[in-house]
Amino acid sequence: MHYASITDRLADLGSEKWEIHLRGREMRALGKPLIELTIGEPDVSPDDRLLDACSAAMRAGRTRYSNGRGEPPLLAALARKYTRRSGREVTERNILCFPGTQTALFAVMMGLVEKGDKVLMPDPYYATYEGLVRGPGAELVPVPLSVANGFHLRPQDLEAAIVPGCRVLLLNSPHNPSGAVLSRAEIEAIGEVCRRHDLWLVSDEVYEELTFGADFASPFDIEGLADRTIVVSSISKSHAAPGFRSGWAVGPEEFCRRLLPLSESMLFGSQPFISDMTAYALTHELPTAALMREQYAARAGLIVERLDGVGGLRALPPEAGMFVLLDVSGTGLDGLGFASRLLQERHVSVMPGSSFGEAAKYLVRLSLTVPDEQLAEACDRIASFARGINTRSERMAS
Repeated sequence: MHYASITDRLADLGSEKWEIHLRGREMRALGKPLIELTIGEPDVSPDDRLLDACSAAMRAGRTRYSNGRGEPPLLAALARKYTRRSGREVTERNILCFPGTQTALFAVMMGLVEKGDKVLMPDPYYATYEGLVRGPGAELVPVPLSVANGFHLRPQDLEAAIVPGCRVLLLNSPHNPSGAVLSRAEIEAIGEVCRRHDLWLVSDEVYEELTFGADFASPFDIEGLADRTIVVSSISKSHAAPGFRSGWAVGPEEFCRRLLPLSESMLFGSQPFISDMTAYALTHELPTAALMREQYAARAGLIVERLDGVGGLRALPPEAGMFVLLDVSGTGLDGLGFASRLLQERHVSVMPGSSFGEAAKYLVRLSLTVPDEQLAEACDRIASFARGINTRSERMAS
């Protein structure tokens, strides 16, 4: 039987990247004492007021069809948010609502690139990004990020990576997996490269509210870049609500007008009751993000304190987000080998850097979304494992 070529382009980009995570889940189901540090799923619950708003909306009959752009209360809340943030008028004509950031990104990429086009992407990058590019038939062009530069994208590195056919720079700040936060000056310099080469800037800003002191900046808020910038975000991280799948894209009016039929063909609207909950989240001061910022900053410090310099490990402190990267090259293993053996021998599951691109080959990513006691125990297991690797290597060498 015939299948569309997209199924071949995405064949190795699904659950394969999450193999360690899935193996860990299987071990836990068998009763193994697993500590899971793989995915960015907040360990705090959504604020009760959000759940009440969602429930009240359902009971009020907000369970019918929506429209393709988004529910009016949510569009109004998003327009106010981005008007206030950017200092210029943003209206509902600049907004499209989607079930989560991933769906928004997929639709945006389908609207911007096709076969023969290329997408520039800082490497390492979030595990699903490659599929977003290959889905419409485009090609990923990695822009390697350096540990020495704190994983901050430099304009000269972007310039050097540009080849004929480049249409888009997919930017992610705060960055997953490293937690790097680009400054306004850095984004302006990057934006100047994008202007010279007529590139779209797609800015994934899902960690906007989870910075640890670094100032968040967005190309959408820089007037000279707004006409080529599309922001995607959601309440998944900021409000600890990943399962509700509520996201959006904000960009130029023409872009939204042209993408709307694609969005309608895919989804024809999000759930009104979840839209009402999201509007509530965006228009009320809730403590969830502040709580997570405090917890994640402290947990990142715990990992650095307990693991940096232990058994050949190097901990790389983040500026934002819910992850810490470990450089495991000093153990003699790459990230996949380290993660595989750590899972098998110490029952701790972490994400191998290979899931995030070639530049992360010798890294592993640890999630900060487990209670402090579990994280401390995981650090002890990781330290013991790393020391054991070096001890065995020394014995073999002698």
